[in-house]
Order: sequence, then C-alpha cells, then structure tokens
Amino acid sequence: MIHVRYFASLRERIGRDEERIELPAGVDTLGALVTHLSARGAPWREALEATPRLMMARNHTLARAETEISDGDEIGLFPPVTGG
Repeated sequence: MIHVRYFASLRERIGRDEERIELPAGVDTLGALVTHLSARGAPWREALEATPRLMMARNHTLARAETEISDGDEIGLFPPVTGG
C-alpha cells in the first residue's frame, strides 16, 4: 500500500488531501500511478489533466514519471510552484 498526498489545486479539485492505495499489478512507476489515478474517474482525470506540468515526489524527493514505486512509499502530487 502507498500513501498518496495531493497538494494545492490538485487537492481542491480531487476533494481530498491524501489517501492510501493498494498498488494494482503493473503500477510500478509514478507515471503508471498517474495513469491509474486518471482512470478512476472524473475528479482525478480532470485534476490531473488540468495540471500539464505535474510535479511528483517519492518519499519527499522530487521524482520523474519513470521513477519506480513500491509498497510503503509516500507519493506527493502537486502543480509547479511559482512565485514572485
């Protein structure tokens, strides 16, 4: 099981700030996880599609779509950070 945390606009669009997910077979990278989440329904799909430059972290370290994930990981999904 992994712990997924949603931040900023993703949290607002999905309607939750975190959840625990049992990894299905074949979901072993961050990219595969995002695809799996998008397939769960409109809230996830719309939130993820509205964030084209999605940032991801695995265990508090920025990561890429090809980064492998496994049981026990904490995954953070968030939009790019901007500021002035």
